[in-house]
Amino acid sequence: MGSINLQVKVVPGASRDEVVGWLGESLKIRVQAPPERGKANKAVIKVLARLLDVPPRQVELVRGAGSANKVFAIDGCSMQEVGRRIAGDS
Repeated sequence: MGSINLQVKVVPGASRDEVVGWLGESLKIRVQAPPERGKANKAVIKVLARLLDVPPRQVELVRGAGSANKVFAIDGCSMQEVGRRIAGDS
């Protein structure tokens, strides 16, 4: 499999870590971690890795470290696979 760039809208400080669903072109993810010292970014990497069944080292933040709107590069995954996982058809 190849590599994809996934747009993500992150909501830090949530009551739990969860994938909310699509918000336009972005995947909305809530994480418990606060938006300080990269904690929320690390939490999103863990959520994405678990969701897509890839090691966390294959998920890299490429844009938006200090923003709610981020782009993650994910190796070993396709956009079709992301769509299936979000829909619960793993």
